[in-house]
This record gives sequence, C-alpha cells and structure tokens, in this order.
Amino acid sequence: MSPQIDYVPETGSTNADLLARLLVNELVPEGYWLVADRQTAGRGRQGRSWIDAPGNFMGSTVVRLHDRDPSPGTLSFVAALAVYETVLPLLATPSALMLKWPNDVLLEGAKFCGLLLECERGHAVIGIGVNLAAAPQITDRKVRSLSDIGPAPARDAFASALAAQFATELQRWREFGAGPITNRWKAAAHKPGTPLSVHDGGGTALSGTYDGLTDDGALRLRLPDGTTHTVHAGDVTLEER
Repeated sequence: MSPQIDYVPETGSTNADLLARLLVNELVPEGYWLVADRQTAGRGRQGRSWIDAPGNFMGSTVVRLHDRDPSPGTLSFVAALAVYETVLPLLATPSALMLKWPNDVLLEGAKFCGLLLECERGHAVIGIGVNLAAAPQITDRKVRSLSDIGPAPARDAFASALAAQFATELQRWREFGAGPITNRWKAAAHKPGTPLSVHDGGGTALSGTYDGLTDDGALRLRLPDGTTHTVHAGDVTLEER
C-alpha cells in the first residue's frame, strides 16, 4: 500500500496535529503523513523550536505500536535511516552524510535534519524536518541545506521518496527486530573512538569517546578513566581532534 500524504499550506506543528487527533481517538492509519508548507510552532527535541523555510520538508507520520514490536525508542533509528537512505542518492559525495546519536543526520558535519519522536495512546508520532532548499541561521550550531552542495529536490518528490523509504525501514524493524537497524545505523555513524561531549538528560556534562550502543539504543561513552557511562537521553557534540 502506498503511503498517504496530506499537504497543508500552514499549521502550528504537524506532530502536535497528529497527537491531537490521537487524543480524541481519531483513527489515523499507519502510513499516513501530514506535510506542511509552513509551520508556525515547529518543535524539536527537548523543547527546542524548529525553524522552517520555503521549499524545506516538514512532516509527521504515525506508527501503531504492537506488543511484539521492538522498543518504541528505537524508531528514532528507523527514522534516521529513512532520511539517510533517501538523501544518499542525491549526493555527489555520499561520505558527506553521517548519522549522529541519538537521531541527527549531518551533512558535511552540520545539522540539516531534525527528528522528534512522541508517543500517545499506543501510537508513535515521528516528526521529520529536512533542510532541502535553505538552512536557518542558528548562532550556536552549524547548519546546512542540500541546496548548499547541489540542486535541492522538489519537496513533494522528496516527501514521496521519504514516506516509501520509511515504510521499508519500518517493515524491517518489525520483521527482523531493532538489532539489524541499529547495526546499519552504527555503520553510517561516527566511528568508535570518536571524541564526544554529552549533556545527558539530567543536565550532567561528560566528555569521552564513542563506544557503541547498548541493545536498546543507548549511547556508550568511554570516559577518560576507562569506565563506560550509558546515556539514554541527551545532546551530543562531536569534538574536534
């Protein structure tokens, strides 16, 4: 079944719209996407805003959670891989694309994609924003768009390709479990031994080196004293050597 995509000229947040529908028990089928030309209250992780621009992709989809599904948190890897696989054929230099824990997709080392995973009433809502045509000016981090390094794809064509790829990755997640998904994610991510600084969910700042992932997708950070710290939520910065 082909994904269903509804396009709207403007909304506050596509994630908030889908969550509101679920809260009133509206049937939102798996495979449905809501895509906006403009968001006035786009949201990122940890309460950050997501700044849009004309021609960029901003959309959300719904996954119905089943008892036998892998951990819902690993859907962030599903979404990141869907973006990665959709963007990869568009690049003249595939090595310009890299994944960063927990759910970033980097283009030439800069953020160009945002992912937000939220759960409500037995469903996961996954919001994705991709800088196709333009990148916003952000003072505290490097950002890029696909148009910075080549022609930007048309938004609607990108939406169709991403929705199809997400459906493929979701089927693999259900059929084979989270292990193969996280293994593919690791192959496209920063390498073991990469210096990282992490602000975890409790506000603690730690520095060390990337030491892989746990079975449930948490980050393993090797500290300077040789011990390993497990991070389940937080912000990661790749440090310059």
